[in-house]
Amino acid sequence: MHELSIAVAVVEQVESAVREQGAGEERVRSLTLRVGELSGVVPEALDFSFGVAAEGTVLADARLLIETVEGRARCETCGRDTATGMPPDLWCGGCERPMSLTGGRELEIARVVLEDVRQADAHHGGDRRGEDVPEASHVPHR
Repeated sequence: MHELSIAVAVVEQVESAVREQGAGEERVRSLTLRVGELSGVVPEALDFSFGVAAEGTVLADARLLIETVEGRARCETCGRDTATGMPPDLWCGGCERPMSLTGGRELEIARVVLEDVRQADAHHGGDRRGEDVPEASHVPHR
């Protein structure tokens, strides 16, 4: 399951960025990842692995949101741009020529929302999980 190594790398990268910004009294409230449908990453496995990788870190209570990016291809001959589908079809239906993949292989950190621990504890008794964060963890993005 390579999703665990991806989750560990994401957690390490976000923790490092939080430290570099000097956000010592902050924790990560939510994390949005953009994952291409052709990246070979299984969103459900990544979601589970993230929970394991985040334990004991500033991401421990963070909500993981995954935006799925559709696979796209472009024909260099006729200029047609189209969804590839799954499995990907990289043959142009317009001119019967091969197409080049232009999207769908992404795996990137899109957004990190931080929360000041002191303010959260004083204002909400320490529990703000899920507030202002969508309930769905897998958000299609097209």
